[in-house]
Amino acid sequence: MWKNRNVWIILSGEFIAGLGLWLGIIGNLEFMQEKVPSDFIKSLLLAGGLVAGILAGPYAGKVTDQVSKKNVMLMAGLVRAISVIFMLIAISTGSIWWMLIFFVLIQLSAAFYFPALQASIPLIVAEKDLLQLNGIHMNVSTLSRIIGTAVAGILLVIMPLSMLYIGSLIAYIALLLLTFFLDFDESKFVAQDFKKKVEKTSFKDVFPIIKRMPIVYMTLLMALVPLLFLGGFNLLVINISELQDSSAIKGWIYFTEGISFMVGAFFIKKISVKISPNMILFSCSLLIGISQILLFFANIPVISLLAFLVFGFSVGCFFPTVATIFQTKVPKDFHGRFFSFRNMLDRIAFQMVLILTGFLLDLIGLKFMCVLFGILTLLTTILFYIKQTRPSLEQEMETKPGV
Repeated sequence: MWKNRNVWIILSGEFIAGLGLWLGIIGNLEFMQEKVPSDFIKSLLLAGGLVAGILAGPYAGKVTDQVSKKNVMLMAGLVRAISVIFMLIAISTGSIWWMLIFFVLIQLSAAFYFPALQASIPLIVAEKDLLQLNGIHMNVSTLSRIIGTAVAGILLVIMPLSMLYIGSLIAYIALLLLTFFLDFDESKFVAQDFKKKVEKTSFKDVFPIIKRMPIVYMTLLMALVPLLFLGGFNLLVINISELQDSSAIKGWIYFTEGISFMVGAFFIKKISVKISPNMILFSCSLLIGISQILLFFANIPVISLLAFLVFGFSVGCFFPTVATIFQTKVPKDFHGRFFSFRNMLDRIAFQMVLILTGFLLDLIGLKFMCVLFGILTLLTTILFYIKQTRPSLEQEMETKPGV
């Protein structure tokens, strides 16, 4: 796998893009803290871009299955670079409406880019290397987040806010150039007969595929559980910072969560040898619920960092497992549409959680909201576990003599 040039391009591109992304995210938080006092309004602004990504999802999925995945990533990368210009205009004018245009364009880019990337990875490496590559890919993403947030924090002190977005623009252009050098065989998936076959099908054709594969269906539902934490992650960080009256805690939270995520993603291949994918998902989901409840003590720095440590390790094991299940179980002919559907589902859930988080932060505050989310996560996980194990229990009862 390590001799494969495409692997190095994908990983290098992820690191560079991650730096750009997190420079932009920290810049967004800083800009919104200055211009938007309400957490609920902040959540609505962030959700505005997500709506555009959701609406583009079905078309993005079909396009990804019809044309070269590399070309889809190139076009999405170009739009992402252009979007930064609108954020620079927002800073110069002080208008949140230009920022909203930036959010819309960046999410439209993501709606095309990420399904194409996920559909490309199984074409780059052998199936036996997928879990390892997914874990490493997510580790690289996390490393770029740690470095990106640290660099952003330093730049905010010594430079104008616009310089963060200049750095972000440079990173996105570098990613665009790297993508040009990707070279993998997708002739089977862009041939004329295949295009015609896809053109005759609909985005909705992916749903029977999901229903026929219980492990894919259950994993799709389970993958929504961490979003209850991730959806309002940045709003949580802002509120913990205000609760503790410390700007430094933001950096420590991102650093702690990022390092623990990397540890989880690094060990997941060893863990998967001893534990089934389903048990990994359920165990990690329970840990996520516990980490949310721990944030009832968010005013205590050590406990708030412990909560993000537990959460980071959990999702570090969780997401590579989810990605590998999808890449190996869903037929490659449907990868574009499936990953686009998953992207849409994540965005809808993310949007709902984001708005709900902003509303609850204004209504009941950080501590009680985190306990509420934690209990909901634990109950949902237990219900999924019962639903997953019930068929096997019934089957076992049927096979016992005298029953």
